[in-house]
Amino acid sequence: MQAQHQSSSGTKANTPARHLVATAIIGSAVIGYLVHKTPESRTRLESLSQMANTLGELSESDAALVAQLLAIPSRWPSTTDMGTEHNV
Repeated sequence: MQAQHQSSSGTKANTPARHLVATAIIGSAVIGYLVHKTPESRTRLESLSQMANTLGELSESDAALVAQLLAIPSRWPSTTDMGTEHNV
């Protein structure tokens, strides 16, 4: 009795490279930070970029871009600003 094996020309699972996954996750965090500008989105971006950098999955140019983005001061609304009407 002969065992039958699938041909290697068949469909294979594709796993993206780790640095591409890291870039996608950091990119998502950058977009989230740029859109929402919340302390939580900033913390997420900082944490993810630090982890990717520690793992060696963040390029020097990407790390510099994230650092440049985080160097820009952000102003979040204080609790006294919320719920008040501002007339222009």
